[in-house]
Amino acid sequence: MEEGFRLWANPSSPHAEGRKARAALEDARERIKRALGVAQGDKNHELIFTSGASEALWIALNRAKVERRIVSAVEHDAVFRAAPDAEMFTGDEILGAGTLLALQHVNSETGTTNPVGATAAALRESGAWLLSDCAQSAGKLALPDADLLVVSAHKFGGPIGVGALLVRDFALLEPSGGHERGYRQGTENLPGALGMVAALEAGDWATTPAQRAAFAGRVAEQRLIIGEQVDYIFALAHPTMSAQALLIRLDALGFAVSAGSACSSGTLKKSRVLDAFGVPDDVAARTIRVSLGWSTTPKELERFAEAWASLC
Repeated sequence: MEEGFRLWANPSSPHAEGRKARAALEDARERIKRALGVAQGDKNHELIFTSGASEALWIALNRAKVERRIVSAVEHDAVFRAAPDAEMFTGDEILGAGTLLALQHVNSETGTTNPVGATAAALRESGAWLLSDCAQSAGKLALPDADLLVVSAHKFGGPIGVGALLVRDFALLEPSGGHERGYRQGTENLPGALGMVAALEAGDWATTPAQRAAFAGRVAEQRLIIGEQVDYIFALAHPTMSAQALLIRLDALGFAVSAGSACSSGTLKKSRVLDAFGVPDDVAARTIRVSLGWSTTPKELERFAEAWASLC
């Protein structure tokens, strides 16, 4: 990022300083695609830099050249804000040409992994397109072979305020003018893009899969298991204490957890995601989200497991 601030110039400017910034931006673009595994063969996507996952979702849902937009019930709130009139996916729809289905890769509240790859293959035969929110999986899991993919830098240790929309073919989107080949307005965030690629290429976790598995075992009794799940996002339901009380108690003990997604955890309403997954109201009211970051240490996992046991 320091290198990006030193370059400073607008990457779209034709002068020498602008051309230098453009070269750095394009290098970052290709390196990010390689790091995410979408720069070769059938997974050779274009990359549009955005301010984060929310903007990338808005572009995908509002600029896709489709007539129908269908979203799953467990999508992030940003999807529903970007496409408030979208149809809700039930599994019984006839999905054909002119249809875009939004299906997230990993759920941010429960860690549930959706079968995006298999869905993408089925949709491709029908002519429909698939958009997958990969904010919780990029930099951690192999990305699915969807038509549009959304990633956010700060979810894998990069800076806040930068992300990307990966597009199989620019022909899928209606251009809007401006920057990023005409698909996004606003000067590109070069320092953010360079920080994003640096975080992706570092790719280090402070914990090992074995340590995360051991932690999962320590909290297994209260963990909500909803389908196939990752080992870095946990939904924990306390036997008696409310989620709000848990947030206060754990915050006092030095742990940052949330109830629901980070964008809506300040509210007292029931989590829409837990409701869609069929979690009973009384259980949802006692459920918190625990996410392990790239910098979370084994010692911190041990401390949390002990604190959680003391509260249960």
